[in-house]
Amino acid sequence: MSVNHLKELGILGQSLWLDYIRRDLFTSGELQRLIEKDGVRGMTSNPAIFEKAIVESQIYNEDIRAMAVARKGSETIYEKLSQSDVQNAADEFRPLYDDTDGRDGYVSLEVNPHLAHDTKETIAEARRLWAALDRPNVLIKVPATAAGLPAIEQLLSEGISVNVTLLFGLPRYRQVAEAYINGVESRAAQGYAVDRLASVASFFVSRIDAVVDPLIEKLMAQDCKEAELARKAHGQIAIASAKMAYQIFKEIFGGDDFAKLTTVHGARAQRLLWASTSTKNPDYSDVKYVEALIGPETVNTAPMETIEAYRDHGDPKARLEHHVKEARWILDQLPELNINLDNVTRQLEEEGVRKFCEPFDKLMQTLTQRSPSRLKKVS
Repeated sequence: MSVNHLKELGILGQSLWLDYIRRDLFTSGELQRLIEKDGVRGMTSNPAIFEKAIVESQIYNEDIRAMAVARKGSETIYEKLSQSDVQNAADEFRPLYDDTDGRDGYVSLEVNPHLAHDTKETIAEARRLWAALDRPNVLIKVPATAAGLPAIEQLLSEGISVNVTLLFGLPRYRQVAEAYINGVESRAAQGYAVDRLASVASFFVSRIDAVVDPLIEKLMAQDCKEAELARKAHGQIAIASAKMAYQIFKEIFGGDDFAKLTTVHGARAQRLLWASTSTKNPDYSDVKYVEALIGPETVNTAPMETIEAYRDHGDPKARLEHHVKEARWILDQLPELNINLDNVTRQLEEEGVRKFCEPFDKLMQTLTQRSPSRLKKVS
């Protein structure tokens, strides 16, 4: 019998999560198959995923029709549909959550992306979603914007588990880890248990190369002294950034300060989650951002096509700490190529918020258009 490459990731210490959600995953039994056969251990969602699921299928039409007849607004309809899907997924993953003592089995739901720069409203929305979902194995997704950082800390202090999303840069990652630790410390100081308080820091990978590679390719095409360095850097910046983030993770969560929280209160490290792991450049391997980032105490959330590709031709090995010196060196050379990575990651954060707002707004328009008079009868 052939070995399932996906299950080997778990043996190497990495949890595989599915970056996709749609109702027929549950009704068809496909999600249960992914859990049992492929070792999928969690699920993430975002407004773009829900927009695709609802707009490109007919399976939600009856519920949309009923709520529209009841004069529910578009945002209310979206919340009911998305929360129902997340609750159903969380119930499917609940046995895994229990079996792993709360390490895995999580499903994520994001706050309204238009709140990314509003701390107060982000906190209020996250509280409301947490209460409405009413499942221990859900994570509320909060963006790693400047406004998101204090929200993350406050929510964790209240016992709300958080998936920190839209994280691109190493300086911001340090701030995210600090916000997590501060939130845990605050909750523990209030006398509450923190041993089941969960969080992941979702570091977006392939989008970095999508922005940096075109800048590098311009230099590669020129007859200049930087061309050779550009060739060495091409396609390497995203993985190098992720590898250095993992070194920061080990420094922070392997240090004495966090060890006290673990020993005294049972606190758990905020795991790094590799997001945006589908390959954007067709010239690269379709499993490029899975292969290079396999390592213990990490999560990789991947869309269905990447999971299928890895099942077919993955080569699982713990590579996350391979060539760390080279990764550090290539990032240090970027100024020689006139590339400011901090500026790039700020751009990506701004674009990331916009890329979630746009499908959210498109979905609201679609739900408004699907009034009872315009919806076709679903057989």
